[in-house]
Amino acid sequence: MTDFLQEKYSRQMLFAGIGPEGQQHLLASRAAVVGCGAIGAAAANLLVRAGVGSVKIIDRDFVEHSNLQRQTLFDESDAREALPKAVAAERKLLSINSSVQVQGVVADLRPQNAVELLSRCDLLLDGTDNFETRFLLNDFAVKSGLPWVYAAGVASYGLTMTIRPGLTPCLACLLESGNAYHSLEETCDTIGVLGPIVSLIASWQVAEALKILAGRTEALHGRLLSCDVWTGHMQSIRVARNPECRACAKHNYSYLVGEAQPHISLCGRDSVQIHERNRALDLAALALRLQPVVEDVRQNDFLIRFRVTPYEMTVFADGRAILKGTKDPAVARSLYARYLGA
Repeated sequence: MTDFLQEKYSRQMLFAGIGPEGQQHLLASRAAVVGCGAIGAAAANLLVRAGVGSVKIIDRDFVEHSNLQRQTLFDESDAREALPKAVAAERKLLSINSSVQVQGVVADLRPQNAVELLSRCDLLLDGTDNFETRFLLNDFAVKSGLPWVYAAGVASYGLTMTIRPGLTPCLACLLESGNAYHSLEETCDTIGVLGPIVSLIASWQVAEALKILAGRTEALHGRLLSCDVWTGHMQSIRVARNPECRACAKHNYSYLVGEAQPHISLCGRDSVQIHERNRALDLAALALRLQPVVEDVRQNDFLIRFRVTPYEMTVFADGRAILKGTKDPAVARSLYARYLGA
């Protein structure tokens, strides 16, 4: 390690949990952050500053002014230019630490590209905004034997859990029941999010990542951590492995092979249809949540229609939706996750 790097990481190496040996491990390690929204941006920032040798950032979205309240890698110029988040993040992170490799990839993680995007990594971090992608991450990690750190936050509440295939419960153990999974109906775009919960959850997430990448796995706590920064309520729960788990017990990687994701199809001119599986929506409750945050909400017993300029979305009680104004499936999935959860 050069004198320059010795100085750069000196305070981190003074910490007994890392030390010079742990820092060498970090410099040789490779991590991927999937999703560069609030948690993903904060996590990528911490990884790069800690000297993780290679950080790949995968994101399909672009910077908007509404992101700046909590997405700490971006500024007003990024929003004015509508830069892809992965591009803006790469530029900012390389200006913070030019001694590591940072690669921003503008892509929508799907079963078709998961192996290409996630292979050759030592660890995956969750910065996503929907459970479709999280279960895809889980399937890839379990099948590949890669550790990954789940993280989520909305309003003032967040949670995180470290998953080590073969040693700990996986995300499917935690959330799935039979062929269904627990849904997260609320999103940042419907009930908001506070910056402090994002920073807290990303810090917990990256602390776990550093333990793994520095070769200090004995320090992992092995629990699901959750916190509400508004009420001050915190929980630490030990989750049991499910002996009948679809993913880590039966090796049924339905999200990775594309069987479990909503089916996307073109639906006429400039329209995309999302066929969500096994989902029933309370249209009245959904209309109430959407009213303050979208335009022109109209509801009857069968569907809800609303506008997010320049798009119009029609949502049916079985979870199916039609997005008018684009032929891009990634745009359709992004807006579906924003306003309907997953």
